[in-house]
Amino acid sequence: MTRAAPPPRRTRRSRRPDWAGRNYSLLTASAFVTNLGSNGALIAAAFAVLEAGGDGGDVGLVAASRTLPLVLFLLIGGAVADRLPRHRVMVAANALNCVSQAVFAALVLTGEARLWQMMLLTALGGTGQAFFSPAAEGMLLSSVRGEQAGRAFAVFRMAMQGAAVGGAALGGAMVAALGPGWVLAADAAAFAVAGSMRALLDVSGVARRAPGGGMLSDLREGWREFVGRPWLWGVVVQFSVANAVVAAADAVYGPLVARDHLGGAGPWGVALGFFGAGTVAGALLMTRWQPRRLLLAGTLCVFPLALPSAALAVPVPVGALCAVMFLTGVTLEVFGVSWMTALHQEIPEDKLSRVSAYDWFGSIAMVPLATAIAGPAETAFGRTPALWGCAALIVVVTAAVLCVPDVRNLRRRSKPVTSGGTGTPAGTETPAEGIG
Repeated sequence: MTRAAPPPRRTRRSRRPDWAGRNYSLLTASAFVTNLGSNGALIAAAFAVLEAGGDGGDVGLVAASRTLPLVLFLLIGGAVADRLPRHRVMVAANALNCVSQAVFAALVLTGEARLWQMMLLTALGGTGQAFFSPAAEGMLLSSVRGEQAGRAFAVFRMAMQGAAVGGAALGGAMVAALGPGWVLAADAAAFAVAGSMRALLDVSGVARRAPGGGMLSDLREGWREFVGRPWLWGVVVQFSVANAVVAAADAVYGPLVARDHLGGAGPWGVALGFFGAGTVAGALLMTRWQPRRLLLAGTLCVFPLALPSAALAVPVPVGALCAVMFLTGVTLEVFGVSWMTALHQEIPEDKLSRVSAYDWFGSIAMVPLATAIAGPAETAFGRTPALWGCAALIVVVTAAVLCVPDVRNLRRRSKPVTSGGTGTPAGTETPAEGIG
């Protein structure tokens, strides 16, 4: 009696799409973890200051303590990330954030936190972020290949935005139930977990960078790369203004309008939640839509960023404000994915972190100034004219950047440029889904 042949063994198929390689998956998962913890920690830090006897001014000092070193060290962080292995810079920055948050949590839990200590620890966190952000963006952009880069960035941003919404909600609930100290401790643990994941990144396929002539030489080289592309510096200048006025509207005028006309902090928090939900929806949209004219589609979607300021100036009812915030979140995420895709395909891999640092620097440099003068502007002109001014500035700078030919004409390509800056010309079009 002959024995039947055994059935053929089934090979296990990876459930990950082709563009979601090992490094990309590790970067996305670790970013989700840290974003979940950090958004809760922002709420916890503010309540830690208040529980220690501080007031609104003290909360602002602690927040500024994070922003100042972030602005000061961003460019150095970009140069370091292009000089050293990026994953090591990321892990070191995560370690600094982990330690600073752990000490912050211990001080709060023991009731020994002083204002100067909270400012110092928050400044250390901002320093870590200054070195981490350019390295992380460079690592992410170099981890994706081929025509599906836009889809990969959309999924990454969807994870980030989902974590932001969930982290803020979870952090607020934990602060109410357990106190801010335990939320800060959870954030420290999140940094430890994420840093461990990032230590597993495989950089064997990343080409070694030729040693430069020093830090200043690296910064000058990154600057030349930045200013040599009108679409790049044009959009960064646009967002240096747009981010500043949005920060003033959201951080200063929004809560005041909510207090006087919308029913208090609750409705304002709901409106911000709708904005977060819109960003998730926008990222989901960009997993399916790949506009050919990247920056034209993205820049046109920046115009709705003026709508929240206009809605607060009227002011509209809470329901209408929530709808406006959701739409703004969707359209802003269209720009975000398009921008990352443009950087990926146009900037040489060995300069990604330095260019990213100039991008970050330009985008946040004016935020502290705008939030500082928002109050005096309200006193001088009135809240409603100040809000209309915010909306008008966004429209003006967005219309101005559309005058740059490369912004209107830059098309999607499947192959990024090489380190020597060669490759398919920026205006060459390759077939892609959707229209731009």
